[in-house]
Amino acid sequence: MTVKRIVANIAAPHPESARRFYGDILGMDVAMDLGWILTFASQESTTPQLSIATEGGSGTKVPDISIEVDNLDEVLGKVVEAGLAIEHGPVLEPWGVRRFYVRDPFGRLVNILSHE
Repeated sequence: MTVKRIVANIAAPHPESARRFYGDILGMDVAMDLGWILTFASQESTTPQLSIATEGGSGTKVPDISIEVDNLDEVLGKVVEAGLAIEHGPVLEPWGVRRFYVRDPFGRLVNILSHE
């Protein structure tokens, strides 16, 4: 299993208001805009990203962090084996990711995902 990407998520009532600061001021491009979530990425790299969201998608809470992996089933198996409660999913979402939510040891909601 390899972690491919980690995305910080910030809950906000109006994600659109982030465009000026993250886009205009910091020079980040909008990499994804689904209305309820805007994801900003560096013009030089897609590695540093920041998402501003009103929800986590499919009516879920905004996760504290999203981690993209190359083998979701492997990670899911480890989560189940560890006895951790899955709070959403696993599910294939309409925007093309398969994912589930779980809490880390500190209570943070983590979105584990892979692109299908």
